[in-house]
Amino acid sequence: MPDAIHTALHISMDGKDWLHLLMHYMMLSLLSIGGAISTLPDMHRYLVDQNNWLTDSQFNASVAIAQAAPGPNVLFIALMGWNIGMNAGGMWTGLLGVAVTMTGILLPSTTLTYMAASWGHANRELRSVRAFKLGMAPIVIGLLLATGWIMATAHKEATKDWPIWLLTVACTLVVWRTRLHLLWLLLAGAILGWFGLI
Repeated sequence: MPDAIHTALHISMDGKDWLHLLMHYMMLSLLSIGGAISTLPDMHRYLVDQNNWLTDSQFNASVAIAQAAPGPNVLFIALMGWNIGMNAGGMWTGLLGVAVTMTGILLPSTTLTYMAASWGHANRELRSVRAFKLGMAPIVIGLLLATGWIMATAHKEATKDWPIWLLTVACTLVVWRTRLHLLWLLLAGAILGWFGLI
């Protein structure tokens, strides 16, 4: 994992690029129905595939480190912004990257959520409000499945690593069919990893 962070690009970004990054994250903010993590596939497309501002390793490491760290789920956005800025010039541009990406992902969704929650609470008995809430569940599930697929297939050798795929399917079935706490599954994965089985 540490090598993934140090595999840096040397990119050049001007004011227009920073504005495009801000606007893209503002757009993603309004699409992040299941949380910011649900927009991960488009972030990968935009940052890695389209603009080459991050490497695959930096992208995956940003998500993995933020998810392992205590704190809000959205920390991976700050790490991506930091890595973009560091690739573009250094510490000050790293801080600019954090400010741009975090402002972009937080401002629109926070404003919309506040306004929609206020309106929805006042009109919670309307059939359309209840239908909207029920209709959002499959969308969130689809976005999370797409996120999982991008993360699972990011490395070229991922399709050949059948023990990890088998463990993923087993954990999915256990979570779906039982009430076993997720920490037990994390512990099982840690033990299997410790002994080199996955």
